[in-house]
Amino acid sequence: MKFTIFHESRIGKRKSNQDRLSYCYSRDALLMVVADGMGGHLHGELAAQVAVEYLTEAFQRESLPRLPDPFLFLSWGLTNAHHAIAAHAAERGLPEAPRTTCVACVVQDSIAYWAHAGDSRLYVIRDGRVLAQSRDHSRVQAMIDQGQLTAAEARHHPARNRVYSCLGGDHTPQIDFSRKTTLAAGDIIALCSDGVWGALDDATLVSTLESASVTDGVPRLLDEAEARAGETCDNLSLIALNWEESYGDNTTAMVETQTMPLDTHTTLMGGFDAPRPRDPELTEDDIERAIEEIRGAIQKYSR
Repeated sequence: MKFTIFHESRIGKRKSNQDRLSYCYSRDALLMVVADGMGGHLHGELAAQVAVEYLTEAFQRESLPRLPDPFLFLSWGLTNAHHAIAAHAAERGLPEAPRTTCVACVVQDSIAYWAHAGDSRLYVIRDGRVLAQSRDHSRVQAMIDQGQLTAAEARHHPARNRVYSCLGGDHTPQIDFSRKTTLAAGDIIALCSDGVWGALDDATLVSTLESASVTDGVPRLLDEAEARAGETCDNLSLIALNWEESYGDNTTAMVETQTMPLDTHTTLMGGFDAPRPRDPELTEDDIERAIEEIRGAIQKYSR
């Protein structure tokens, strides 16, 4: 595999960042995940952290160096992450079950596979247009599908943040899966939380990511989303990938996995124990306790 990948998460104008993201790759497979925590302070962060860590650790176990069945991995990975979040809430007697949206993508053999619950999105961009994207599990998306709203109107609709599927909570999530999407050199895959796509139109997202390498395009896109959202800016999280199939000009940011050992992985994750802006409402003890709770929840649902 040859690709360039970049990710960034920002707090926006919120008191805390409840978004989590991660990517992990072996010699022959790549996983990308974005989760957007919902619910009360800290609880949403816990749900998103459990989802991202569970999927990442499962990928590290299963992709040695490839996944036998990417769709099956996404299915049981998202389902077990849901159960881990729900069980954690029940054990702790939380008054409100933590919940999170989640979108996850596997790339293997130059084919992209993805699945999602909620309104965190995935886009595949090719030749200046959106080739494919996930469909939100939201009230406004249903209204768009029924012809009651346009996409532009939906961005300002008061129900734009109401989702009917998520991981965690009291209901079994609806998880939707993509078709197999064969990638070509130059394709871009972008995964983001609603703080990003909610402030931008598709044309801006496409043109910004196509105008430069993702290492430059991701920060520019988040700058634009922050500027447009203003004082109502939500958390912003984005992972973007430039897929490289040919052996053209190399760049220092490009990843080549050909020489990686079969049983190794490279992982980058944004979470409680990763560098991030200090949240004044969280003490070091709060963070350490949250990490322990997350580890306990994940271990119970790991193979």
